[in-house]
Amino acid sequence: MSLPHGIKSVEQLPVEGKRVFVRVDYNVPLEKGTKRVTDDARIRATLPTLKNLIERGARIVLGSHLGRPDGQVKPELSLEPVAHKLAELIGQEVSLADEPVGDGARKVVSDLRDGQIAMLENLRWNPGEEANDEAFARQLASYCDIYVNDAFGTAHRAHASTAGMVKFVGEKGAGFVMAKEIDFLTRLLGNVDRPYVAVLGGAKVSDKIEVLDALLDRVDSLVIGGAMANTFLEAQGKNVGKSKVEKDKLPVARNFLRKAVEKKKTVHLPTDVMVGSGLDDTNPVAVRVDQIGGEQMALDIGPGTVELYRRVLTEARTVFWNGPMGVFEKKQWANGTVSIAQALADNKLALTVVGGGDSAAAIAQAGLADKVSHVSTGGGASLEFVQGLDLPGIAALRP
Repeated sequence: MSLPHGIKSVEQLPVEGKRVFVRVDYNVPLEKGTKRVTDDARIRATLPTLKNLIERGARIVLGSHLGRPDGQVKPELSLEPVAHKLAELIGQEVSLADEPVGDGARKVVSDLRDGQIAMLENLRWNPGEEANDEAFARQLASYCDIYVNDAFGTAHRAHASTAGMVKFVGEKGAGFVMAKEIDFLTRLLGNVDRPYVAVLGGAKVSDKIEVLDALLDRVDSLVIGGAMANTFLEAQGKNVGKSKVEKDKLPVARNFLRKAVEKKKTVHLPTDVMVGSGLDDTNPVAVRVDQIGGEQMALDIGPGTVELYRRVLTEARTVFWNGPMGVFEKKQWANGTVSIAQALADNKLALTVVGGGDSAAAIAQAGLADKVSHVSTGGGASLEFVQGLDLPGIAALRP
């Protein structure tokens, strides 16, 4: 796969017998108490990169963060269960250092032989990681001859392991996860097949307004769902009852709808919604958006809206989807989100890209992840990428 801007793929790097630092995103959920990894998708995603390196006799040094220890040593956020899970999946030992940098880490790295794997302890135990501290970055760089980034989910962060250390390493490139992300997401920025439709959901307009603004110039139409749709509906003068609304973002929503009209872009908002008294209400009722009762909450898009959105997506030839249509974690409010996933899966003619986070979880839950063109491993990173922003973790890989 040839990547833009002269970025090398892992298979183009001379890794034989060399120490290769691989930045991975093993920020995975752990079960309370047992500390067992409950979802190993992010670990599995990196296996092709690691197997390529093992087969070619590289000495692999893995770096990842886990959770938010805020620069402090927090044993409950140790990567030990992650190292166990990786060893089980890859079928060989993974030696874990007891610290991100220092004498212990250096010893584990220097003991490596060709084809072996070492993992540094949680990088965010050291305050230098998130601060992109040069001394910490140099220490990490001293453990390797070659740098590979396979952690797209953290590419929008300028941290020591994603950006700072790279300039102190001789050779650099992208792992297979990163390369695939760059490949698919770059397609959304170029000349795309039209109609190009963006589907945006989730809770907050404030989280998505920048991406909405950026996409307004690129797409033919926008499809909006989730709680953020309530803010747009109220901005249009609808009464949305007890539904979640960002009151301070009503002017932003009005301004956005005005800009869409000026640019002759269609913004699709729900025409009906599924309402209930609260999240635990198990009897959703469909109502038109101008008939939501004072005590009701809109928690999913309604059947008329599902049908409208399905038609828009059937005609689309390029689709970017980020954010659920409702509270999909609860079965009674999941129909809208699952219907969007199904509409993307059914459209065999379109380039369909799902932008990480909740949408990735939803499409996996619906069992349709392998029926779309690409499911991103990074929510925030994919949103910044499709806005056309330069991600520090990708910029660092350019020659």
